[in-house]
Amino acid sequence: MPIWERISMPLLELDGVSVSYGKIQAVSDISLTVEEKEIVVILGNNGAGKTTTLRAISGLNPPHHGRILFDGREIHHLPPDKIVSLGITHVPEGRRVFRDMTVLENLDLGGFSRRREKSYLKSRLEMILDLFPRLAERKNQLAGTLSGGEQQMLAMGRAMMVEPRLLMLDEPSLGLAPLFVQLIFNILKETAASGTTVLLVEQNARLALKMADKGYVLETGSVKLSGPAGELAGHDEVVKAYLGG
Repeated sequence: MPIWERISMPLLELDGVSVSYGKIQAVSDISLTVEEKEIVVILGNNGAGKTTTLRAISGLNPPHHGRILFDGREIHHLPPDKIVSLGITHVPEGRRVFRDMTVLENLDLGGFSRRREKSYLKSRLEMILDLFPRLAERKNQLAGTLSGGEQQMLAMGRAMMVEPRLLMLDEPSLGLAPLFVQLIFNILKETAASGTTVLLVEQNARLALKMADKGYVLETGSVKLSGPAGELAGHDEVVKAYLGG
């Protein structure tokens, strides 16, 4: 088949992925796709398997069954540092900044995998500080002294230091004041518009579905619903469970 006639493949594909913690199966036979430059949201109640799904992709909890492919390459057997080097970064729930290090030191660590590319990292740092003016104002401040919203910006900025192809975020708005929530979502929209693919676990279903292209709803470790974000926003079960209907 001529190359121009080949069907394009998703940037990310999970094919029948199952993940267990000891004898407890947290994720069961999940299949999903994320196309390049999409924003995809994963919804679900606590314990549905959302965080485990992201951790499986980033190599923190590898699946015991199924395949994870990134740009057509199987990655489920790779360690986390190799997965980062392919262009996947992960902002975990709870932000996890290095509290006793400054904002700049945290950002520098985000670029560790490309530490030999000094000029590249300098330009990325300038871009991150332009995108997050609040971090620029506090660049020499210890991360532990930042507000929750500022720490979330720092966690995002750190993950973006290597210019990821896929940015994954786990509950970025959790515990934040409404002003910071809107700011975080605006930055995510800008990031996606610049060409970065975004995979998002988010408890604020209304905002997430408004921003996303596509969504998946997990229930007890499996995909219960999926489809375009606009359709999910109007689905009776989604409205009742997540949108206050």
